[in-house]
Amino acid sequence: MVRIIMIGCNGKMGRTISELAAVDEQVKIVAGIDLNPVQLYDYPVFVSPEECDVEADVLIDFSSTQKLTERLCMAVERNMPIVLCTTGLSEEQYAQVKEASGKVAVLRSANMSLGINTIMKLVAAATKVFAAANFDIEIVEKHHNQKVDAPSGTALAIADAINEALKESLEEEYAYKFDRSQERKKREKKEIGISAVRGGTIVGEHEVIFAGADEVIEIRHTAYSKAIFGNGALQAAKYLAGKPAGMYNMSDVIG
Repeated sequence: MVRIIMIGCNGKMGRTISELAAVDEQVKIVAGIDLNPVQLYDYPVFVSPEECDVEADVLIDFSSTQKLTERLCMAVERNMPIVLCTTGLSEEQYAQVKEASGKVAVLRSANMSLGINTIMKLVAAATKVFAAANFDIEIVEKHHNQKVDAPSGTALAIADAINEALKESLEEEYAYKFDRSQERKKREKKEIGISAVRGGTIVGEHEVIFAGADEVIEIRHTAYSKAIFGNGALQAAKYLAGKPAGMYNMSDVIG
């Protein structure tokens, strides 16, 4: 059984993962860390990594970007793999994550969904075909009105997957276009438009549009509940437990 410390345990995703873990015989959440240290489940909750003295096999971090350094230090000091689900990291924080991965196993993904990570592979394959045929590429993402970052980390990850495919097939890279309202001119050929919609309780929707002459291909993923991300995080934790230092992602879990 994989023992897990859940960081951000009292947030929406933390509660979702706690409920999923309670019916999964392969995992057990043995402690939680949250700025609001209220005990909602059958495990102790601590306000900071320093206070948590519970032994575990892996950390799952579904909290904010604040105090990321403390959480990475906890993983390194206790030689504990960490599934890092936090989005919106700065370049400095990315550097910290990379440094930590040299000492402990780190699995980072902008989206924990099995479907999204499979779609990224499909989009990469489609890009190699449609970009060579001069199709325009656009990404539209939709989320609930409480999401603070835009575009989403998943949309950026999809765009990065497209550019990786472009570099492999055409030996070139497209620019990202986030806002067309600031200039009046035709669309550039070598760009990826990324649009963000925020409203209501939309869990998450990502659509990639390949628009060519007289035909349009759309690849879309819609999330109907947070459970898909929670299940992905638990699968990642099972995979990462016991792994050597290094940087991992959901492609490794799927593979």
